[in-house]
Amino acid sequence: MTPFKNLAGALALAALVTATGSASAADPRASVSRPADQIGFGPTGVKTAVGELKAGPAYGDLSKGKHGTFIRMPAGFVSDPHIHTEDYFGIVISGTGVNGLAGSADIPLPQGSYWFQRGKEKHVTKCVSTSDCLFFIYQPGKFDYVPAK
Repeated sequence: MTPFKNLAGALALAALVTATGSASAADPRASVSRPADQIGFGPTGVKTAVGELKAGPAYGDLSKGKHGTFIRMPAGFVSDPHIHTEDYFGIVISGTGVNGLAGSADIPLPQGSYWFQRGKEKHVTKCVSTSDCLFFIYQPGKFDYVPAK
């Protein structure tokens, strides 16, 4: 299965990661500083009626393994119930998000909040603020988005 709902989204993001690179192509452990306006965001293929998730790499390649990635989520976005193969950690940079088990009560996560999502656990992620949300996720393995049955 591709890391995203569709192959086009996966290919677009792979091109984005290749274009912007990881911490350093020559030395992946090199120190790096990247201003916010230099983070390139691209499509993920994960869409709802209000828009599509966009991903901007900080380091690593989310389609291949360990990575740190910025996620832009449109205001009002509610994902379908889904799973990820790997655990991941999320931090809310702006907006108010929700991440919880499918069918659970929403726990608003304002700017500065944190969540941990266990792999292979059916959950829903939302942006409940009136403005778009920006999250940072760290995942020790590759990213995938598998619709739950």
